Amino acid sequence: MQNQPIYITALSSISPLGTSLKEAWENYKRPDHFLQQKNYGTVAAWGSALTEDAQIKILDLKNSDSKYKNLDPSVLYAIYASREAIAQAGWKDGNFGVNIGSSRGATGLFEQYHSEFIQNGEASTLSSPTTTLGNISSWVAHDLQTQGPEISHSITCSTALHSLLNGVAWLKSGMANKFLVGGSEAPLTPFTIAQMKALKVYSRYDPSESEGFPCKALDLDKKQNSMVLGEAASMACLEKGNIQNALARIEGLGYATEILEHNISISSDAVCFQRSMKMALEGIDPKEVDVVVLHAPGTIKGDLSEVAAIKKIFGKDMPALTTNKWKLGHSFGASGMLSLELAVLMLQYQEFIGVPYVKHDAVPKQINRIMVNAVGFGGNAVSVLLGKI
Repeated sequence: MQNQPIYITALSSISPLGTSLKEAWENYKRPDHFLQQKNYGTVAAWGSALTEDAQIKILDLKNSDSKYKNLDPSVLYAIYASREAIAQAGWKDGNFGVNIGSSRGATGLFEQYHSEFIQNGEASTLSSPTTTLGNISSWVAHDLQTQGPEISHSITCSTALHSLLNGVAWLKSGMANKFLVGGSEAPLTPFTIAQMKALKVYSRYDPSESEGFPCKALDLDKKQNSMVLGEAASMACLEKGNIQNALARIEGLGYATEILEHNISISSDAVCFQRSMKMALEGIDPKEVDVVVLHAPGTIKGDLSEVAAIKKIFGKDMPALTTNKWKLGHSFGASGMLSLELAVLMLQYQEFIGVPYVKHDAVPKQINRIMVNAVGFGGNAVSVLLGKI
């Protein structure tokens, strides 16, 4: 039972790329980005928001039930994407587990409630139950009327891939047959953006410049940090056994944590990524990996260290490297699952999606295996190796 393969049988997301895999793929084929400069309260910054169509769907969801009117966008995004995922997978009996995480959780509501407290000296009745991190999985489980375990966690930016790790562990243990896993994030709020700016990692791109890309993720020659936040939720349905019509097979999993030397740093050659990738490759020749979808947040040190780690593991047989953060920003706890979605799309369509301002020397003619990386503050790395069905 433990050795049965684990398959991804459905994927769904709501993001700046749209609300369907077809829409996401069409937007990946376009060379332009989805980052916009605007004011978030008193903070002016680049950001990547949901499409207008997606925002309308979230508003419809919010107004569909009186209980949903007081929920944070991060919870509503998760409910929407989760409904779509289980519909794709054909799960109808509610007999599955839920593990959805978030780096920040209900940050929009938290900021609102805290502002009201500062002004009035009193907290709103719903301020506590609607801002806990457990809020997301709990509401999804309630909405889908599930009968299995429901788990929430935050492992910063590697949260969604840690959810996948946990789902696989439950399946392999025999304690569950199906698991819904993913991440949700709505970080385009004044205080969240201000926090990133305080770390000196946020994009200061001037639109009058000629390059045209506020986030230069995977540009190893950039002279300044260029991270941009984006909002999204992304979910995957996991099942074990030989599943027909599955989207991809999970062929390897790896994880590692570095000793913390600084609140946000990892080592110059990302030892955590070296360990997680090596674990994910156990029993598989690195030459058989065609593409790596990098975490690559758009920071100088973050991007350089991850590429250095990949070179350590793959040596002269370097796979093609890509990322999606230049296009849709960094959605913190949801970002790893969005990267996994890109990987599955490339496996399905057999086409490599590169970064327009990066010269790609190794573009594979056939794509059979893709590795997906994510890492959070303090070096919480996860690597997932996917195989074509």
